[in-house]
Amino acid sequence: MANLRVTLCGLEFSNPILPAAGPPTKDGAMLQAAARGGAAGLVSKTISVKPAEVPRPCMAEIRGGFLNTELWSELPKEQWIAAEYRLARQTGLPLIVGLGYTAEQIAQLAPMVRPFADALELSTHYVGTNLVPILETLRAAKEAVDVPVFMKLSPHPNIQEIALALEGAGADGLVMINSFGPCLGIDLETGLPLMGSKDGFGWLSGAAIKPLALRCVYDAARVVRIPIFGVGGIASGRDAAEMLMAGASAVQVCTEAILRGPTVYGKIARELNTFLDEHGYSSVDEISGLTVRKMRQRGAPRATAAPRAELSRCVFCGTCEKSCPYGAIRQDKAVKTLEIDKEKCFACGLCVTRCKMHALSMEV
Repeated sequence: MANLRVTLCGLEFSNPILPAAGPPTKDGAMLQAAARGGAAGLVSKTISVKPAEVPRPCMAEIRGGFLNTELWSELPKEQWIAAEYRLARQTGLPLIVGLGYTAEQIAQLAPMVRPFADALELSTHYVGTNLVPILETLRAAKEAVDVPVFMKLSPHPNIQEIALALEGAGADGLVMINSFGPCLGIDLETGLPLMGSKDGFGWLSGAAIKPLALRCVYDAARVVRIPIFGVGGIASGRDAAEMLMAGASAVQVCTEAILRGPTVYGKIARELNTFLDEHGYSSVDEISGLTVRKMRQRGAPRATAAPRAELSRCVFCGTCEKSCPYGAIRQDKAVKTLEIDKEKCFACGLCVTRCKMHALSMEV
């Protein structure tokens, strides 16, 4: 069994799977449920000076992803301090307290939550793309508390610039990414938007944003030395492994916990362990940043030949043949043959990624 333990900024986690700030951590009871479900640490839903007034409907599953108009916590800060954080502390797990959003708000809130917090997570979701207010919130927190401060970033195109600036200003770690948007979904039965916001817009999360989250984590990991929590589209152990390879030291899960419940944290941790064992890795540390290291050593992969087929794995479902845009694949289920025309094959790699049985592989 692989070693799943990770230590970040002095915080020890039995595995690298945590909840992300959001509906699955909306109060103390849900934080306790996350602990029972296998999360190795807790991240409370972001609070601000005033409770959020969330427009409803506020959540919808869509094809390939999830839309929401969730804001920060709808519970007042006084309730969190009087009851919810105390329930979370009873789990014995490290508690990262989510706060937002301006420097003035952080300066007021940080001292109030410090008795409960092992670390702070500052959301920059509504601050904008200007570096100045983002850095001001970090400084306000660092001046107010003596625990690690993690900065949660939206998927900005200049993520490296922001990451470097935050590291230089004393951030202890990064959390990326927040949901992406604004986006729109429409109810075909009514013709109205799925979301209850003024303009009908929402924010995209779940599987649809995983490639974007991976890019942001990978970009930041190439230029900073502080740890990164990878967030966005984590639904399985393989997703977690991919995020870790991109440069994350741990991951956070939100959408999948909404859809599947709090036991998903333990499920993902077990699947990650299985992945590590099957691939000969002894610990999470071995794959954390693996892609960053490999790209520095050898650069991007380059296909040199047509894919290889391992017929013992093939179930002759026809997926590869149907989706080959070059007409290079022919298979016969009756006699169990699969042929790839090397002259027609463009080595595009599509068939390799579509094969669920891993019967095709590409030489790179």
